[in-house]
Amino acid sequence: MNAREGDVLILAPLGRDAKIAASILAQSGISTQICKTLDDVVATLETARCLVVTEEALLNADRTALAAWLDMQPAWSDYPVILLVMRETEFDKRLNFLDRHLIVLERPFLASSLVNSVRSALRARSRQLEVKSYIEQKQEVADRQKLLIRELRHRVKNTLANVRAMMSATARTSGRVEDFVRDFSARLVSLADTHSILTDYYWQTASLRQLLEGELRHYDTSGSSRVVLEGLDVALVADIAIPVGMAFHELASNSSKYGALSRPKGRLEVSWSIERVGDHRVVALHRREKDGPAVLEPKRKGPLARYCWKKLSPYSAKRRSIWSTTPMGCSSTWSFRCEIPGSSLLTHRDDATTSILSSG
Repeated sequence: MNAREGDVLILAPLGRDAKIAASILAQSGISTQICKTLDDVVATLETARCLVVTEEALLNADRTALAAWLDMQPAWSDYPVILLVMRETEFDKRLNFLDRHLIVLERPFLASSLVNSVRSALRARSRQLEVKSYIEQKQEVADRQKLLIRELRHRVKNTLANVRAMMSATARTSGRVEDFVRDFSARLVSLADTHSILTDYYWQTASLRQLLEGELRHYDTSGSSRVVLEGLDVALVADIAIPVGMAFHELASNSSKYGALSRPKGRLEVSWSIERVGDHRVVALHRREKDGPAVLEPKRKGPLARYCWKKLSPYSAKRRSIWSTTPMGCSSTWSFRCEIPGSSLLTHRDDATTSILSSG
């Protein structure tokens, strides 16, 4: 037997008491559930709001389960019980376990007396449930605060590690203090931009397109778009987004010094595709420079590049990096697993598959 939320349970097995009580309450708009046994009552107490029970129904049944249930209530709960007793009779001490929760109503009673008693019990139960809700909400806030503190500790630690790696890499490649200040400041700004994007998405994911636009937009010229992005927008988890942003900052910076973006007509194209390899989705990023000077594949990675690859290594796909050169530029392809659900594709519009960054 399952009581509806808000039902008043009635246990009065003798005569027509149960039907009469239910009829009186129904006329006042109070829903009821008539129970046949005390076991039925105990089974439905969790969902019902109060219990109307006759004295003889309790005395003639095993009260152990009911007494245990009432005794095990949480601190916020004081389940209301309306006990129907015969007028001018002594209270049976075997029912003392009801003392905390009891409203006694002598029979015969007026219909209004029963209705008022039940309404009083329902109001009391409603206030108890409000207290329960408040306690649960307060606990949820406390749990979330603990989670946020742990997450903040983790993020601060990672951020400081990124800053330290950038500082060390910049110091190794800078010949002068002025060069160090310039390059280190630019890298800090790039890292801050990535953090801003992550913050907009509650530090869960970052838009790959938005990330690339932020890193590459200022390399565009007013005459024509020199940077082209192509691919469906995909969300990257924070642990991937940060090293990807750092890596593209370095690639664009090097291109502006030595590659296609160092020439007035040079162009940089970045495209990506999403493939499924086994149980994983793989994002393949392809960078191509056009109309730039001839460049050679670097014999070794710089310190910051090595750091970025180290951060991405847990997500790297088998075909990790492919490099090729042409007389007018270079291209590279690198892939990594994207450990995010398929719904993370942020846009599916046809006009989103190709984006040329606007000037200015």
